[in-house]
Formats: sequence, C-alpha cells, structure tokens
Amino acid sequence: MSLALLVTATSLSFTPGARHLATPVRPRVLSPAVRIAMGPVGAQSRRSALHLAAALALGAAVAPDSATAADVDYVSIASEVAKLVRDDPDKGPTLVRLAWHSSGTYDKVAKDGGSGPGTIRFKEELAHGANAGLASAVDWLEPIKKKNPGISNADLFTLAGVAAIKEMRGPVVPWSSGRIDGEESQVTPDGRLPAADKGSPKSTAQGLRDVFYRMGFNDQEIVALSGAHALGRCHPDASGYKGPWTPTPTTFSNAYFSLLLNLKWTPKEWDGPMQYEDPSGKLMMLPSDLVLIEDPSFKKYAKMYAGDAAKFNADFAQAFAKLLELGTSGLTPTAYS
Repeated sequence: MSLALLVTATSLSFTPGARHLATPVRPRVLSPAVRIAMGPVGAQSRRSALHLAAALALGAAVAPDSATAADVDYVSIASEVAKLVRDDPDKGPTLVRLAWHSSGTYDKVAKDGGSGPGTIRFKEELAHGANAGLASAVDWLEPIKKKNPGISNADLFTLAGVAAIKEMRGPVVPWSSGRIDGEESQVTPDGRLPAADKGSPKSTAQGLRDVFYRMGFNDQEIVALSGAHALGRCHPDASGYKGPWTPTPTTFSNAYFSLLLNLKWTPKEWDGPMQYEDPSGKLMMLPSDLVLIEDPSFKKYAKMYAGDAAKFNADFAQAFAKLLELGTSGLTPTAYS
C-alpha cells in the first residue's frame, strides 16, 4: 500500500492523556472545485488526488482537540485544589501523599514507575498496602478533572500535591506539566514505597536508603522529604498506625524535626504495630522516623532542619520537585500561582 493510501486509511489521534493509536477515518470526498483543478482523471491525476486526500486526512488528524494541554488553566486548577483544602484542611495532607505515592514508585535502573503515566488512578495500584485511603483523594479530584479534561491525571495528581503544600503555608514547589496518562499494564509491583518498620533500627535505616537510592536520592534528600511528616496523621484502618506527628497536622513547618529531637519518644503500649509516643500520648513517631536521629548521617540533617526553617523549606521544595518528575520526560516548567 502506498504512503498516500495508508495515511488516507488511518489518522493518528494526539489527544493529551490518551494513547497515540491509529483509528479509521473515512476517505475525504473531493469537492467539485478540487476535481476541476485536477483536470482529467488520469494516472497522474489519481496520484495527485491521493496525495491531496492524504494531506487533508493528516491535517484533520493533527487538528487540535477541543480539550488540549494548551487549553489548560493550571492556575485555576491549583486554585480549585486550594479551595478543597480550605473547605476541609484534612484533605491537604492526603493530596500531598497522593502526589508522593504516585511518584515514589520510580526505579532508575528499570526505568519504570514514577509520576509520568499517572497509574495510581488504577485499582491495582490503589490496592497496594502503602496506598490505603488514597482512592478517596483520587475521587476528590475527579470533578476538577471533568471540568478540565485537557489536564492528564498524572499532571493533576502532582499539581494537587504542590498546590496543597502552598495552601498549608509551605513553600512554592517548582512544578512542570506535560505528563501523559499511561495504561494499567504500567503499574509497578507492590512494595516500592518506604516501609515504616523493618524490624530493627539498622534494617529500617537501610530500608529507607534502599528505596530512596533506587529513585536517585541521597541521605540529605531522604531527611528533607521525611519532613513532610509535619503534615497529616496515621489511621489504624489505613496504615495500622495511629496519630499525628505534630500538633499542627494541616500546617507545613519544620516542627517535625524539632519534636523528633527534643521530645522523649517511648514505645506505645497498644494492640497495634510498633510505634512511639511522646510524654502526652497525643503525638506519635514511626520506627522510620526515629532512625533519622539514630543514624549519624541522617541525624546531622535533622538537626540542621530543626534549627533552620528556611533551609528546610528550600531543600524540601527542591527534593519534592525532583520526586514529582521521576519517570517523566519533556516536561514544561509551569506556573500555578
């Protein structure tokens, strides 16, 4: 089959967030004016007709869709996310966790996972143990996605995270757009996210390094990203653990590090998994939190961030931006505020 016939028979769909698949289109019927301009229908004329039809078909194929990335108002979408957080502050930390977990599956060796394909929207990935409770966050964003069909789910999940951080008085994290939603076959195996407890402080610290080094982070970035535990709380029906890390779980700050270093943390006596509590019994830390002050390399950064909120904000913003771009390519730096 000639190239002209091939292009006439199919067109390529370039709708953002969709697979680039060949889909049948009807050959175009030439107008009388075009037929007159072509003259008698001889062999040369037929070839010209085919080339013209091919050009017309290709033009239709690449014509902009009614909802493309160029039509997306990212500032408006970020504002809608911010309103979600204002209306229900407890949604803020969960949206940050959604962005985190959609990105934290990246493997720099296998070159898979990460935020690029937005696979956390699939039931298979949401069923992973570390993602318990995140289906609700996906549901919260669905009305925004329907209102803004040009944005991919992958972009929406990550944008929601940085918009929530900003709304919770955190730094403006650099963000880029251009992720294209993938397929369920791109869901990575369960177990790629950090574990709260590996049985001993040494094993738990090594477990953190195994996960974060796999993604391309160093010890300082591990500690900076752990500072996100200033936000949110654990729920027994999700992670099995219980309680907030700080008394201000909907405000971004460096309080996590100050509390970690300055309060006495003792094992909690209860029926749940191993966790620590402060003298009041109202706050908690996980084994993976305690290793940040038990491991010498981690501890020096925890002390630095406890004493310098501006440094923590800057380093967290840089590390979180890096996290959100794992498994992506060709992104465009994009303002959202």
